[in-house]
Amino acid sequence: MAAMFSRIQSVHFTGICGTAMASVAAAMQEKGVKVTGSDQNVYPPMSTFLADRKIEVISGYSEQNVAGKPDLVVIGNAISRGNPEAEYALDHKLRYCSLPELVKEFFIRGKRSLVVAGTHGKTTTTSLLAWVFEHNGLNPSFLIGGIPNNLGQGARFTDSEWFIIEGDEYDTAFFDKRSKFVHYLPEVAVVNNLEFDHADIFENLESIKTSFKHFIRLIPRNGILLANGDDPELASLLNVTHCPVKRFGLGEGNAVQAFNIRYGPTATEFEIPSFKFHTNFVGELNVRNALAVVACAKHCGLKNHQIQSAFDTFKGIKRRMEVRGIAGGVTVLDDFGHHPTAIRETMRGLRIKYPEQKVWAVFEPRSNTTRRNVFQRELADAFALADAVVIAQVARLELLPPEERLDPERLIQDLKTAGKEAAYLTDVDAIVSHIAKQAQGGDVVVVFSNGGFGGIHGKLLDRLGLR
Repeated sequence: MAAMFSRIQSVHFTGICGTAMASVAAAMQEKGVKVTGSDQNVYPPMSTFLADRKIEVISGYSEQNVAGKPDLVVIGNAISRGNPEAEYALDHKLRYCSLPELVKEFFIRGKRSLVVAGTHGKTTTTSLLAWVFEHNGLNPSFLIGGIPNNLGQGARFTDSEWFIIEGDEYDTAFFDKRSKFVHYLPEVAVVNNLEFDHADIFENLESIKTSFKHFIRLIPRNGILLANGDDPELASLLNVTHCPVKRFGLGEGNAVQAFNIRYGPTATEFEIPSFKFHTNFVGELNVRNALAVVACAKHCGLKNHQIQSAFDTFKGIKRRMEVRGIAGGVTVLDDFGHHPTAIRETMRGLRIKYPEQKVWAVFEPRSNTTRRNVFQRELADAFALADAVVIAQVARLELLPPEERLDPERLIQDLKTAGKEAAYLTDVDAIVSHIAKQAQGGDVVVVFSNGGFGGIHGKLLDRLGLR
């Protein structure tokens, strides 16, 4: 396998605008490989990132894009059979692989791999862990499904021994239905939590557990499994004997336990038996994320004061409770939340941060799970702490069988019954004008989406600025 990758001089990325795809493409270019890519959804921040690095991105998929027969075609996990580039690669026996395979052979092999997995908090935890290592001079490689403000990019590949990676349980590619994280050679595996998600590829919670079992089975005997000891769904996965297991959490019986937690509007404090940590995060979910980082960093030889020093200077992540601007007295935030638990935890954090303000939640049901009705009830509950809710058009609803679809009208009715102002508005312009008419100075608007959402943040700020 490694020999196959050693002679590669040109690579084409089909689906290059994914955060990880774009980052790895840039790293391949830095290795002296000729890189091209194509995508049908070319929008910032990744389009800008690629343009800055002078990587040619072709808009739309076509056989022409790979007809020059690059040495390798990397096929993104959103690409399916019928894609002209994938079909051409198969027809002409071109060498192709998934992104996780490329990362494993080109960048992780031979390194000490720290893999952060779990349904929620992966990006925040991986970013914070990478910053702890970076801040303390360890110059880690990292690959993260988001952009940490301290690091300026979602991926970097160095010659240090450390590789820190976000381990996603989503499947790898149309030709490899295993979870991405089975490719990442974990020495240390951090598992934050486990819940049902990705209804398009997992039938139920049990099938997700099976995937996590496969991941845990890969940890070597000289590695370690660090797991949230408070999560009931994880408990059955932790009875392994092939590697050490250490639990972290807020409850009794965790080897790394947080207590004396104090939540404030801009900061949170917690203690472990030997040290008090301060973070400039908000909310309980972030205490757990920070605790996972403490457990992992200490295992890797870092001291409490080194970890705290990195916490002091951590600036968060783009699209995680990120303030995009204030206009007309209204604060507009961007958040990647697209699972009911993530939305609920973000809302809890915002309530601590903005205790007196009216908080508007705008949600685009766009992920393969939230477009379906598996979380019909949970979505209504997730917005319990919002004062007003706007649900945008459910993406690509016509592609789902009617009995599987999220019912937006019912969602709005449930929200109204719970005493919320709620509206279902089909397009971005309608949402912008609705909020611009109703929002008062001092209000906070949080936009939840895992896509570009039609540039709603900028449009909203422009419109609010004209009032």
